[in-house]
Amino acid sequence: MSLREIAARTETTHALLRYHFGSLPGVLAAMLKEQRSRDNEALVETARHSTFDDFVVAIWQTYSRPEQLSRVRGFFHVVGLAAYSPEDFREFIDSLDDLTRILASLAEREGLDTGEALTTASVTTAALRGLLLQEVLTPGANSEDAIALILRMSRGRSVPRT
Repeated sequence: MSLREIAARTETTHALLRYHFGSLPGVLAAMLKEQRSRDNEALVETARHSTFDDFVVAIWQTYSRPEQLSRVRGFFHVVGLAAYSPEDFREFIDSLDDLTRILASLAEREGLDTGEALTTASVTTAALRGLLLQEVLTPGANSEDAIALILRMSRGRSVPRT
């Protein structure tokens, strides 16, 4: 999608979008941040009444729906751009840990100490994003089996280490 197409759909001008956001990637980053913020508001509500595992499933179901595929592609596009120019995408990058923080708080609520909860949440978020990337590149690649594995692994998270 071009800057002009976005401007037409949002009933503004491409010049105004360029002025406020700098470029097409800037517009995409702002749009994704806003959309993710809205999704996360609904997910936060879900988290209040969820277990860690329930919330992992809710995240997966939210982002893996077929109608979300173009947004997921846009997400990875902007992440790739941010990898090359993080200073241009600071606000977007800073928003990436929202779900990780929620997952960590659920893991703590279920008895993990702060450090282990954050590690568990970070690994889970990374796995979910990896599965979403796999879904973009190879649709229908048995991601449900991988989600089940993440849940089995998370159930063992509070087992004392030897």
